[in-house]
Amino acid sequence: KLWCFCRLVYLPMSYLFGKRFVAPITDFILSLREELHVQPYNEINWSPMRHVCCKEDLYYPRSYLQNLIWDTVYKFAEPLLTRWPFSKLVREKALKIAMKHIHYEDENSRYITMAAVEKSLCMLACWVEDPDSDAFKKHLARVQDYIWVAEDGLKMQSTNGSQTWDASHALHALLASDDLLDEVGTTLEKGHHYLKVSQVQDNPSGDFRSMYRHISKGAWTFSGQDQGWQVSDCTTEALMACLLLSQMPAKIVGDTVPVKQFYDAIEVVLSLQAADGGVSAWEPATSYEGLEKLFNPTELFEDVCVEHTYVENTSSAIEALVLFKRLHPGHRTKEIETFIEKAVQYLENKQEPNGSWYGDWGVCYIYGTWYALRALAAVGKNCANSLTVRKACDFLLSTQKPLGGWGESYLSCMKKEFVPLKDDHMVQTAWALMGLICAGQAHRDPEPLHRAARELTGASLKTCMLHYPLFRNAFPTWALGKYRKEVLANAAHNKKFV
Repeated sequence: KLWCFCRLVYLPMSYLFGKRFVAPITDFILSLREELHVQPYNEINWSPMRHVCCKEDLYYPRSYLQNLIWDTVYKFAEPLLTRWPFSKLVREKALKIAMKHIHYEDENSRYITMAAVEKSLCMLACWVEDPDSDAFKKHLARVQDYIWVAEDGLKMQSTNGSQTWDASHALHALLASDDLLDEVGTTLEKGHHYLKVSQVQDNPSGDFRSMYRHISKGAWTFSGQDQGWQVSDCTTEALMACLLLSQMPAKIVGDTVPVKQFYDAIEVVLSLQAADGGVSAWEPATSYEGLEKLFNPTELFEDVCVEHTYVENTSSAIEALVLFKRLHPGHRTKEIETFIEKAVQYLENKQEPNGSWYGDWGVCYIYGTWYALRALAAVGKNCANSLTVRKACDFLLSTQKPLGGWGESYLSCMKKEFVPLKDDHMVQTAWALMGLICAGQAHRDPEPLHRAARELTGASLKTCMLHYPLFRNAFPTWALGKYRKEVLANAAHNKKFV
């Protein structure tokens, strides 16, 4: 019932705690203790420290009831589990089960695991179990997947990359200017090839249901095929790119994905819709939401104990299924139509009073609103026929800055309200521009779109905040491609802007 990221941290943590593992105390360890702790290490009373958290990090405080539960388990259950016969009957058995799941997850991700924290902990657990084991050696071989040299030096990524995610959005950006095939045909072919070889071809091994895993055959991951973990929006964004490329000449973009593999991807997407109509990210959102308040001990993070549904994942699923249904109208038509209907209702229910949508995977209200408007446009909703869309446009127009761009602070994510940046942000400007284009703003008043396009094309480039290397290339390109094809090409009076 736990969120996959959460349980794959808890598994090795529980094993290391249950084994009472302590690394050799070296001079380096002693120097770290002196550097990291505000008082001498040997003077720390660890029991009350379990309830101490730096106020700057205390984002999701634990309840009194939760503290009582953890204290009770620690003070009364733990002493029993470390003594015979419970150490033999319960603790030893639990440790074996934990390692069984760790090895299963390692093998099914080719020892990449889900992300950097899980990778480090699972590798350490394998070393504690047997430092000469093949499992530990295989872990060592995949450490380099996480290490890279960035613009500011050597670092470890939070995942083993975002190759599929990046490739899909780069392809969308290039396809937005589909009359430039002579210039981008080779790039489209290479990107298409990567998506084809990155699609997951099998479900997890063996009786994967008993190992609490979901179907993955036909999905795309965040990075590549080896990692193995299906993600709904990575699947739908890659699926849309491949579907669009399937309508283009094979001599330019390469052979299409086999139809059966499209069907497998649809199977994964359909399986991830929850009862509320929303779509989750990795696994079906079937857990009781109350578990979050009762058992989230992190204090740093919200909504990390159980799987949830998300505006972006739901929106991307709607858009992908609408496109798939148009190109393959005979496959699971009724189920797809029902899915889309429920998902659209979910989006309309999730709209904020100010017309925006909260985005979980980007910053924040601009990001969520762009995704929602893409989905609503896919089902034919626009400014002319939908109050929901008009409210969303009004939100974006009300937050547009004098120079024509948009900028939103990460603080929006935490405060759950729109917090503007001082300056324009190029990527967020691209999201907002694309959202307005999808909504049909060009037919209502195109001037805000022209101002945004001027900003993206460099009239005020010095004011833009640039951070993420791929995003700052893909999204502005995508936005300008849509603007060129859907706004400029359809309005003669816009020639003066060109």
